[in-house]
Amino acid sequence: MLYDIIKELREDAGYSQSQLAKKLDVTRSSVNAWEMGISAPTTQYIVALAKLFHVSTDYLLGLESERKINLDGYSKSEIELIYNLVKYFDEQK
Repeated sequence: MLYDIIKELREDAGYSQSQLAKKLDVTRSSVNAWEMGISAPTTQYIVALAKLFHVSTDYLLGLESERKINLDGYSKSEIELIYNLVKYFDEQK
């Protein structure tokens, strides 16, 4: 569900609800309501969350089961570094 995914991504990123709210220019109670399933973010905030956490909107909405990283805007050398880090962590498993 959307609320579980938002909470998981926020916690994985190390943000408090207040920190996430500040990044999105919303109130902490809005983030709390999203995570409790009381309300849902508007399309504008779903897109902002996807960009902030580098995931697709489909992942946020539960339409994709795998987390994918959006690498748009990164240079070729930065992308190469990211792939090398992922490869390193895969080899540690």
